Amino acid sequence: MGPNLTSAAVGLWFEQVASDGYDLAPRPPLEGDTEADVCIVGAGYTGLWTAHTLLRRDPGLRVLLIEREIAGFGASGRNGGWCSALFPAGRAALTRRHGAEAADAMRAAMRAAVDEVGTAVADEGISCGWLKGGTVVLARTPAQLARARAEVSDGPDRVELLGPQETSALVGAAGVLGATYSPDCARIQPARLARGLARAVERRGGRIAEGTTALAIRPREVVTDRGVVRARTVVRATEAWSATLTPRSVVPVYSLIVATRPLPASFWDEAGLAGGQTFSDHRHLVVYGQRTADDRLVFGGRGAPYHFRSRIHPSFDRDERVFAGLRTAVTELFPALRPDDFTHAWGGPLGIPRDWHAGIGLGPDGVGWAGGYVGDGVATSNLAGRTLAALILGSDDPLVRLPWVGHRSRRWEPEPLRWLLVNAGLRLMTLADEEERLTRRPSVVAASLTRFLGG
Repeated sequence: MGPNLTSAAVGLWFEQVASDGYDLAPRPPLEGDTEADVCIVGAGYTGLWTAHTLLRRDPGLRVLLIEREIAGFGASGRNGGWCSALFPAGRAALTRRHGAEAADAMRAAMRAAVDEVGTAVADEGISCGWLKGGTVVLARTPAQLARARAEVSDGPDRVELLGPQETSALVGAAGVLGATYSPDCARIQPARLARGLARAVERRGGRIAEGTTALAIRPREVVTDRGVVRARTVVRATEAWSATLTPRSVVPVYSLIVATRPLPASFWDEAGLAGGQTFSDHRHLVVYGQRTADDRLVFGGRGAPYHFRSRIHPSFDRDERVFAGLRTAVTELFPALRPDDFTHAWGGPLGIPRDWHAGIGLGPDGVGWAGGYVGDGVATSNLAGRTLAALILGSDDPLVRLPWVGHRSRRWEPEPLRWLLVNAGLRLMTLADEEERLTRRPSVVAASLTRFLGG
């Protein structure tokens, strides 16, 4: 592995990529000034899907991706492995902002994006454990069960309410009162997807310059520490790292993950998850999990602090307090787990916009952007890449009329108010879960915070 790619830094997923026999040393950096038709800053999912779509539609384009580390180094290679139809702004929020028809179009595009990823994985021969088993969101308290019932829909989003026995047949977790089930999610190994997609971009004629830091993104120009790229179109695809650029459209908040060794059949006979289902529960502080293709249990969640002035640093990828909390939480769900079952722990930043609404666009100056996925970026980035490609090529594609196109979130409050608000929000979600445990009623705290954030 390269100097920054220790297992402790980026976790199980990249360790497995290295064990597959793929070289993780950085590709050659930019060597002086150059030109391209499209220059994309960031070789994570958004940049890679944009390049992949552009080259598939116009193989003659000169597409160059600039990446400070290696392709997939950020959230694309470290996430929990959900390729889901989740969008940060829910249907109700989308309807309030854009109208029912636009909200329905956005939701339909997100559902389709899950299958678009699956099709591309098959077409490009990317071995990333893709298995579309849907998502089971557990209800383990009366308040969580009330939220589960409120989410049921027999419309296009297809959210089904499961009883205790139906739930246990899919996820053998303890203390379950019921669950919701949505079919629109696939389990993946995210770093294998990112690295496979990078190789597909190169096969189609794209160039990825790694170990190259973008210092400034301007109309028709990207200034790097290795030279200047002049391009007709420039795309910012930096997600959480957008917080270090101007304008600062997101704040970086850390999500952390723990993983077990491959667990025996006796464990999975009880725990289930045999069909590739991802799982969560209806608590307020986000958690997420999956059974991997090699029978590990991977479980992650929020709770790590936001760092003053939107700082991002490798030391923030690890928080032993949060790791311990995640191990406790997943062991409460699956009591058969033992402390020595856990073998890996890692984390990284994701980008959160002030209004919890992802955005994408291409300005008249030729500068494009996408991001603000709030941790739901695996399928959303595919939709972003296909939409950016349509905007760049001037295609009359229905995707360019989706309501997130042209959306710009308002800026976060200045420091120190930003630090206070973000960290208070994280703590209030934990408080809301404790409130519901004690009162057995939906949290007043959570409802107030949701209104404040515009959800």
